[in-house]
Amino acid sequence: MNQKMKILFLCTGNSCRSQMAEGWGHSLQVNDVESFSAGISPKGIDPRAVSVMAEAGIDISQQSSKSVEDLAHIRFDHVITVCGNAHSTCPAFPGARITHFPFDDPPHLATSESDESLILNHYRRVRDEIRRFVEQLPGNLQTA
Repeated sequence: MNQKMKILFLCTGNSCRSQMAEGWGHSLQVNDVESFSAGISPKGIDPRAVSVMAEAGIDISQQSSKSVEDLAHIRFDHVITVCGNAHSTCPAFPGARITHFPFDDPPHLATSESDESLILNHYRRVRDEIRRFVEQLPGNLQTA
């Protein structure tokens, strides 16, 4: 029996993009990949991320915002930084391959919007981009 590849989705706050990636990983990659998420400086889960993931049938409300120290006991095969700051401040993960695959930051994109439906559209777009990326795991890591 093959052991699942352990992948960490790393972001600054572990509140939105990395949480969505972990949720998709649990849903889409149950046979090949074991997904985790953490942040350099965890901020708690973004309620809008929870909302748009629920629209897609994925419940991330029970996930928690974690720091890399919270997962220090896990040996990751691959670390995927999903934001620029996490990429530039990524700590060492012995034995893990590190890949930078950035996604736009929905909370930042939403700052120019006042209407909640327009705000959520930013979250939905990024959610869907993350889904497409996670659907291709682990194959897309070979070319990253």
